Amino acid sequence: MSPPAARQRYIANKHENNSLLKKPKKFINATLRRENEKSGAAKTNNRKYQNERSPESVNVNVGVHTAFKTFVSARLCSAICADISDCDETYNYWEPLHYIIYGHGLQTWEYSPQYALRSYTYILLQGVPGWIYERIFHPTPILIFYMVRCMLGFGCALMERFMYKSICQEFGVHIGRLWLIFQLFSAGMFISSTALLPSSFAMYFGCAALAAWWQQMYALSVFFMAIATLLGWPFAVLIGLPIAIDMLWRKQMFRTFFMWSAISAVTICVPMIVIDSSYFGKLTFAPLNILWYNVFTDHGPNLYGTEPWSYYIVNGFLNFNIIWLLSLLTPMMLVIDFIVVPAKTKSTLNFPRYITLAPYYLWLLVFISQPHKEERFLFAVYPLISLCGAITVDVYQRIFYRLKTLMVQIKAGTVGSHYLDHTMFIAILVMVIGTLLGLSRVFSLYRNYHAPMDLVMELNHFKNSNEYRSSRLYNVCVGKDWYRYPGSFFLPARNFRIRFLKSEFRGLLPAYYADDENATRITHPYFNDMNQENDYMYFPYENCHFLIDFDADKCTSLEPCYSKQSKDWSVMKSLPFLIQDKSNSFFRAFYIPFLTDSYTVYGNFNLLKSKKMKPS
Repeated sequence: MSPPAARQRYIANKHENNSLLKKPKKFINATLRRENEKSGAAKTNNRKYQNERSPESVNVNVGVHTAFKTFVSARLCSAICADISDCDETYNYWEPLHYIIYGHGLQTWEYSPQYALRSYTYILLQGVPGWIYERIFHPTPILIFYMVRCMLGFGCALMERFMYKSICQEFGVHIGRLWLIFQLFSAGMFISSTALLPSSFAMYFGCAALAAWWQQMYALSVFFMAIATLLGWPFAVLIGLPIAIDMLWRKQMFRTFFMWSAISAVTICVPMIVIDSSYFGKLTFAPLNILWYNVFTDHGPNLYGTEPWSYYIVNGFLNFNIIWLLSLLTPMMLVIDFIVVPAKTKSTLNFPRYITLAPYYLWLLVFISQPHKEERFLFAVYPLISLCGAITVDVYQRIFYRLKTLMVQIKAGTVGSHYLDHTMFIAILVMVIGTLLGLSRVFSLYRNYHAPMDLVMELNHFKNSNEYRSSRLYNVCVGKDWYRYPGSFFLPARNFRIRFLKSEFRGLLPAYYADDENATRITHPYFNDMNQENDYMYFPYENCHFLIDFDADKCTSLEPCYSKQSKDWSVMKSLPFLIQDKSNSFFRAFYIPFLTDSYTVYGNFNLLKSKKMKPS
């Protein structure tokens, strides 16, 4: 006999989805039994329910409120423990935010008025709470950094709560539960959920737009998509393209689409243009500028490095392990499912799978084809990786059940005949492997790369010592490790400045905003959009009071081993940091107890203090 028809699965999912909106119960069958008793037709409906039920032994209902609590817990862990994985986050977002709050910070060429690729509106939207916190309580800068991070994590958890509810309603509770587990223990979400980056912001609102779309809340979907694209990242429009196709072609909702597009444009673009034009001193629409630079200029982002197509394959596995591989197989598995499993009636609520999953594959198609690749470029679709992975697992279970019915002839329609009764070991196996690999990756990231953040915070001990003078300006220098610097929020007071020493790096470094009321409007001659080095950014070595340097036993004339120059420097603190080219690629990526230490090599990340302390 064939397995239960898709229509039966759909009705069962609908019963489960309704229970999500109420107070969570432990088992779904208990909820349905109470509803049957209230209706006065318990006996009749019980027979019908037992033919369509999900298995009592494994089908634990995770309510929306419970899921939200777990998301908040996971994202707060990320806010506290995750390191800054991309120097673009430090210099293009945390540093301008530090300037807005404290009046000094590093400026990149993207914020120069002649280019105006970045939006101050985006910074203000996420930084105003930090500014208010500083004005009222006057905390140390590091507290503002973590306050903003926790706020970002909470916002991500809100998006995930909304998305979890929509997935359970559109794709079924079983897929929703799988998605929940994959999200919670994903290393990719650990990294991206609290990053101060437009791609993370686009993830918050782009995926919220998809969740609203799946619930047929079209106006809200268009508005969220406009926020993701205009305030966040212009390339997020790729996520909204299937929504537009559905509304204009499939549903012909022209009035709703264009009316809410116009409302969104006015409510978002007008304030954005006013704010950015005020900061840059000229009429500015930053999303258009960044699109022009990345798409229509001859040099564009390729100046900052190119990678082969396999870059995202490897990076996806690091951040989502087997879930990433399963997500790549989803289209093929859905075709096999359609052929092998005889049920032909749709099992989703509102949309066919080819359009609900289109944003993810459209995103991959576009960004894999681009020569310049970065990990953060995939942040916007990270929750969709978990979703497609969950769908693939569900398809595997249905196919396995189908093959089993052909072999042992399980009688469909009797108690215990639901496909989850016989295939939950597949889901549990994938969840266990994905969870272990995800936790292993998170622990490896913290263990191998967290040293710079801990090291710079050590300057707080110097600030509390008798040697510290509040009237003095202290220069904290970095050389080859400039891209590992976590930002000015980690410096203990306003009289500390980060300085760049000349190294083997030959690109364009940031420079401090000018000491002027209209510093954001000043055009500087040392900035360019060709990533060409300028000596203006370099600082005299003899004027450094502190120096942050990674000692990996590789010394050159421009990158000496400063910690060995004992006449000039004393070591304030030293922490282990992974030496990548001397460590095994697998064991440096994933922490395996009792084995990793045998295959990885660490150097010393040092905070050095000058023995001369020359004045500025």
